[in-house]
Amino acid sequence: MKENKVLFLTRAALIAAVYVVLCMAFAPISYGEVQVRVAEALVILPYFTPAAIPGLFIGCFLSNMIGGSILVDVVFGSLATLVGALGSWYFRKSRILVMLPPVVANTLVVPFVLRYGYGVPLPIPFMMLTVGIGEVIAVVVFGGILLQVLSRYRVFLFGRSGLL
Repeated sequence: MKENKVLFLTRAALIAAVYVVLCMAFAPISYGEVQVRVAEALVILPYFTPAAIPGLFIGCFLSNMIGGSILVDVVFGSLATLVGALGSWYFRKSRILVMLPPVVANTLVVPFVLRYGYGVPLPIPFMMLTVGIGEVIAVVVFGGILLQVLSRYRVFLFGRSGLL
């Protein structure tokens, strides 16, 4: 079943807004070299709807802008989230694989942004480890719980099509 454009845009906007709210609510741990961006739990939403892809990208972009990130972080951090969301949509048939692309994308991109954008003197492999751990906590743990809950109530929450 194909979504109409208004419903698609509404869903994307809602996802973007929730992403921003979560980043702001958990601001102390949403930014920096060691972070657990709780909003990244939402990257499992492409499992339910393609509207999550632009919603996550816009939400990350706005969060980085509002959170005072530098331009390179706004651009490349948001692009990492977009790549992760696209990968999640690609692997949407698997509850396990849907969580992998956002973790990999952010683990590979964010350390370079921290090093070359912010001048963080830590070794890139170390920052890959810290960013990766934060992503695993946010995506696999929190996102996995969210995926489990939303899947259980899928028809009630998302209708017969199963889409958000």
